Amino acid sequence: MPASDDTPGDLPVTGSLVVPAGALSWRFSRSSGPGGQGVNTADSRVELSVSPLELPGLSEAQRSRLQQRLGGRLVDGVLTIAASEHRQQLRNRQAARERLAAVLRAALAPPPPARRRTTPTRGSQERRIAAKKRRGELKRRRGGWD
Repeated sequence: MPASDDTPGDLPVTGSLVVPAGALSWRFSRSSGPGGQGVNTADSRVELSVSPLELPGLSEAQRSRLQQRLGGRLVDGVLTIAASEHRQQLRNRQAARERLAAVLRAALAPPPPARRRTTPTRGSQERRIAAKKRRGELKRRRGGWD
């Protein structure tokens, strides 16, 4: 389906990755939910599919990261995003595009730096032990009504 003026063809994901319009596959169906009589006639539900591992311009590291992070969501190598929260098909198309870009952006994000292990400070250890003693004393005082 050709892109309309309201939803541009190519989908920018990051500064270096743009999903070409030809890689996007659209499907439309009837949506459940609000819409009155129009819900029975309008194909407002949108499914946007893309094969993320076949996108041009990805490095091997990015491909393996996509495979690892999206592995559970891929069906035969295809990622599908559904949007049916709006009554208009155009708004659902925009929502699906935004959601797809967010999923790809999150999957391509580099892993956070490893946490540097630190030892607790002497003051924090003393505060923890003092709190434990206070709590134990409180519990010890509760009994003894015999």
